[in-house]
Amino acid sequence: PVLHSFGRNTRMAWYDEAIFYHIYPLGLTGAPKENSYGEPVHRLNTLIPWIEHIRNIGCTALYIGPLCESVGHGYETTDYKKLDSRLGTNEDLKAFVTECHAQGIRVIFDGVFNHTGRDFFAFKDIQKNREQSPYRDWYCNVNFYGNNEYNDGFSYDNWGGYNLLVKLNQRNPAVKDYICDVIRFWVSEFDIDGIRLDAADVLDFDFMKALRQTANEVKPEFWLMGEVIHGDYTRWVNEGTLHSVTNYQLHKALYSGHNDHNYFEIAHTVRRLYEMGGNRPDGLKLYNFVDNHDVERIYTKLQNKAQFFPVHVLLYTLPGIPSIYYGSEFGIEGKKERYSDDSLRPALQLADYKNAATENPCTRLITALGKVRQQTKALSLGDYKELLLTNRQYAFSRDLNGTSVVVTVNNDENPAQIHVAAGNGGAYVGALSGMKVPVEQGQINVTLQPNSGEIWIPEEGGAEEPERTPIEPVKFKAVKVEVAMPVTEPENVQTKELRPESSGQAAKVTAPEHKIEVPTNKAYEEMTIEELQQAILDKMAQNGPITDQMRRDVMENVYHNSLINWVKSFR
Repeated sequence: PVLHSFGRNTRMAWYDEAIFYHIYPLGLTGAPKENSYGEPVHRLNTLIPWIEHIRNIGCTALYIGPLCESVGHGYETTDYKKLDSRLGTNEDLKAFVTECHAQGIRVIFDGVFNHTGRDFFAFKDIQKNREQSPYRDWYCNVNFYGNNEYNDGFSYDNWGGYNLLVKLNQRNPAVKDYICDVIRFWVSEFDIDGIRLDAADVLDFDFMKALRQTANEVKPEFWLMGEVIHGDYTRWVNEGTLHSVTNYQLHKALYSGHNDHNYFEIAHTVRRLYEMGGNRPDGLKLYNFVDNHDVERIYTKLQNKAQFFPVHVLLYTLPGIPSIYYGSEFGIEGKKERYSDDSLRPALQLADYKNAATENPCTRLITALGKVRQQTKALSLGDYKELLLTNRQYAFSRDLNGTSVVVTVNNDENPAQIHVAAGNGGAYVGALSGMKVPVEQGQINVTLQPNSGEIWIPEEGGAEEPERTPIEPVKFKAVKVEVAMPVTEPENVQTKELRPESSGQAAKVTAPEHKIEVPTNKAYEEMTIEELQQAILDKMAQNGPITDQMRRDVMENVYHNSLINWVKSFR
């Protein structure tokens, strides 16, 4: 394939141009929900055929996890240096990563370093030796005068209100050294290329600095990406801590901006994040996604399934690093349930989708976008510039070394004709449709089909007539994955924000009947959950109108540490 590199000579790290695939292995392999700690079952080996699939749809990196020995869902770690016996052995994992590398796929593991399970050796020692345990300070606020539902005869801090997840004391040098040694072990034993840090928004910053120092030592371009929900992402993404964090702000904007026919929400989110990174494409390289193992599938969230097309065009072309969650390339559904995330983490058989690349329009689109992004470096490295914005049409360019790639999307049920600035002379070729349009007086005049998008590449930039069947943007049919579940929550109906069609201003929502007064002489650590929630809302209000969704996001967060980090993230 022709690379539309446009001549930039600056060497970038592998992750700057990566396209990620995300696997939750316990779910995809159909592993039992509880670990019996019995003989290893080699389920990980069943994922080896998926490596070729990952490469074929254009992905270049794999985020897989959790993988370590654990009790249940994988985040209650029992042994950091052992593959979960429900998935196999360390030899299986070593062979899996080796095969990924052989096929050109980088691999990052899930690093669950905020908490352990109760079967972790340090916790077991505290249970046995109590005050005499050398590990009594490995966890936060171990109190031998307290008790819990397990009748341990002591209490401790947990994560998210679950005593199953015991919170590590990251300020303890012994804990810090142990976790850094785990990273060294993962690199020496499995040759991984990076780590996604679970619950990074509640990790101690000095602890993360130690992890970054270790990352710099173990391997060139070893990547650290953190799970962060809210706040100023630059607090985590910098030279001293992490390379990237999860872009939950764009995730929310991508689906609600389409459901509400409101491209202003998406464009304003992109603009704010781009400015946060210093208005440079390499300033804030966030991990972009439309779904993952914790949130509903994008196909489920979209009220009009045809908008799967423009959503993914944006995912692959906006600043940041795109990621596809396993199965979503097939257009499967997954609704979040009250008592379980199992419906978000289904077992799938790759053989059931063997013809998806040609017969499933969702897979065809993802595959085409993967190839276009790999061949067009401006989509990874180019400057971002907004060109056109209405509620239902949006256009921007990614500029690299004087050449512009233009992206156009339409979330309307009708065609739309737009004029977009596109340089001088020559023509542009649609990378998805193969259509050619001339540049006239510094503009291209394009007709956008309903619920569609296109990536326009300058003909002189090396674009050839695509050797592919044009992608049809409107013929989507969902593939449902049925999972037997407990009683579900009522349908999640989002409140549509009132926005005038001619304006990008979000309408203000009605204030709550009772507003809590936030004490000005009280440290955040001493505030109640309600006071912290109100403090966050007050800070949000200083930056602009608060929408219903923003208010819901705040009120649904009931974790004290997370709220403290969130309120401190405002500047």
